Amino acid sequence: MNIEIVRNFLLWCTVINYGMILVWFLVFMLAHNWMYSLHGRWFRLTAEQFDVIHYAGMAIYKIGILLFNLIPYVVLCIVG
Repeated sequence: MNIEIVRNFLLWCTVINYGMILVWFLVFMLAHNWMYSLHGRWFRLTAEQFDVIHYAGMAIYKIGILLFNLIPYVVLCIVG
């Protein structure tokens, strides 16, 4: 496997994942009440708990993007 292919793969993974987290954030901000009422049917959560869960989920997802996509891409750009 060519290092250029891996670099392009990691770049596109980073772009797509950041697009997904942007969509998640926009839906969370623009449709917060709808999402809360939808999840409120299944789980007993206060609005504060709901916000904390989503904020923590976005943070963990972002850290995952950095660790598994962006940093290896930068390293391959430096090495190659």
